[in-house]
Amino acid sequence: MSDTPQRGVRSAFRDWRADRPYWGGLLLALGGAEILLTMKVSLKVVLHIGMQGLAGYLLPALMVVLGLLILFNPAQRLFYSITGVLLTLGTWLTSNLGGFFIGLLLGVVGSCMAFGWLPDQEPRVSRRKRRKAARVAALQGATKEQPA
Repeated sequence: MSDTPQRGVRSAFRDWRADRPYWGGLLLALGGAEILLTMKVSLKVVLHIGMQGLAGYLLPALMVVLGLLILFNPAQRLFYSITGVLLTLGTWLTSNLGGFFIGLLLGVVGSCMAFGWLPDQEPRVSRRKRRKAARVAALQGATKEQPA
């Protein structure tokens, strides 16, 4: 049994992930899921039930939907991320202080990451590779200057 198909799946997922604000959408969806889960904790732990109760469930559910939309429709990421950060900040009032600050933080960071993602940006070259290229260029320049 070879692992060639597995490498193909990994490569396809890596290519799919590179074409979209993956981490931003994932963090926004995880923030919404965490806030939804904190709505189910016992009443001894609940700090604030929220305005009419429905908004406490509606805002984090919309956060999850927006996180998935960022993942599967990255062309509209600006609208989704702005809406996501507004909904996330709204959970401060409606859902146990934004899921005890954890979901609030995940949602805001994910929305900001999705907003700042640039689709046509060149891949970043690591510092180690830049230093190695500079050393090779310097050595090549030094050998050209020396007479044989």
